[in-house]
Amino acid sequence: MALSFPNRSRTFDETRKAVRFLAHDGMFEVPFFIESSALVEIDYPRTTAAECLIAFDAARSAIQEAAQYRYSNERRSVYLLTGDDLR
Repeated sequence: MALSFPNRSRTFDETRKAVRFLAHDGMFEVPFFIESSALVEIDYPRTTAAECLIAFDAARSAIQEAAQYRYSNERRSVYLLTGDDLR
């Protein structure tokens, strides 16, 4: 089954320095994180939680595509997306 992203909420995890978001595979929640370093524009790192959340919202489609790709190629309990996943 393909992932769905019915809940648009996301949070910044200060410990991991990553944005956390959820997908669903049927009735199962699938947690994802994307590193703050993946939410970088040229010469302008996203350093604060607010900046990371804004960057996440701006790139939501690409991030969800990357999450779908990772999920279809490997099964894990938690997924961590990096900048390489967005290329």
